[in-house]
Amino acid sequence: MAKKENKYKKYGIATQAIHTGTDYDEETGAVRRPLHMANSYKLPDDLSQVNYSSTDLLMYSRNGNPNQHWLEEKIAALHNADDAIVLASGVAALHALFWTLLKTGDRVVYPAVSYMAVYRLFHELFNHKFGVETVMVDMTDLNAVKRAITSGTKLIHIETPDNPTNGVTDIEEIVKIAHQHGALVSVDNTFASPFNQKPLEYGADFVVEALTKYINGHGDAQGGAIISNDLETMDRIRYEAQVNVGSVISPFNAWQIFRGSVTFPLRMKRINESAQQIAEWLENRDNVTFVSYPGLKSNKGHEIAKKQMNNGYGGVISFGVSSDDKTVECFCAALKVITFAVSLGHDESLIFPQPSYDERIHLYPEQFRNGFIRFSVGLEEPEDLINDFDQALRAVGL
Repeated sequence: MAKKENKYKKYGIATQAIHTGTDYDEETGAVRRPLHMANSYKLPDDLSQVNYSSTDLLMYSRNGNPNQHWLEEKIAALHNADDAIVLASGVAALHALFWTLLKTGDRVVYPAVSYMAVYRLFHELFNHKFGVETVMVDMTDLNAVKRAITSGTKLIHIETPDNPTNGVTDIEEIVKIAHQHGALVSVDNTFASPFNQKPLEYGADFVVEALTKYINGHGDAQGGAIISNDLETMDRIRYEAQVNVGSVISPFNAWQIFRGSVTFPLRMKRINESAQQIAEWLENRDNVTFVSYPGLKSNKGHEIAKKQMNNGYGGVISFGVSSDDKTVECFCAALKVITFAVSLGHDESLIFPQPSYDERIHLYPEQFRNGFIRFSVGLEEPEDLINDFDQALRAVGL
């Protein structure tokens, strides 16, 4: 399906979020894109030139659907990028990228602290099933990254800020190291979002976003995206991972995320402001052992974050309390406004404890190994969230 020129490219991110990918419905004149639930489309009369594994023609929903394509236009625009591929989830996007780029014998360097699915894909699946050499390093330590690279290194994958400790990696410096050795760089940008950080502008080759989180923003749809200016490789990802592995997004989820993305810049501005206020309060609260948030001057990665996070520092605060796992669970259960649940980037604030018995806890910096909690700031009044924290901490004797 041919891509349309982005008429709003010169405008700011809020205008892009509203207008890119949007148009009048040709049949009714409606000012909202319709939801197309069809899984099959009329074929041309002449089938001699049809490639049934391509995505350049609407024919079957696994090859693409209109709602997916309109959302892809918008996601590319939010990153000032040439192309975006929207798939069924953030993990589907990660898998699609790795599946397409890597082959047996290649080496991947990836973060010791990363999203669980990345850990599973590299630590267990790609090496055991496909013979890809996978190496974990502390991505905040540039010397460690340099030592990990060999002539066979094909990809350096990073998260910044990382999930769940909020560690900050210098994108530009990692890109320099990687490209000097002929390796590619992919960046999981989910914690930052394109409102705060656009990794392609710092030289990254590929960006992954879990659209489920901030860009959708309402906790009611799953999706993921790969963003890049490398059009040839993006076509390969469509052919190999979307069409022939089948990780395509449903029209309904694409439609839901498209709707949610319109308010994305406004929500991120509010979330950035609230998170900064709450992080500063937590840093001064008794019995809080540490606060990891890139916007705090005391944060190890603050200066790097200032360089590459241009509008704010995101909505995830990682912090610790001086208590055991059971008390942490009781604290989370005692909250009255904040929701005790996994995920992040919703309109409601979410909280999730990271227990000391987690299989990966030994990979985290030492301060994160006891009483560690990940908090996703929502759209509630920040004073209400602070008061909720205070009453729940007092309820468990902290």
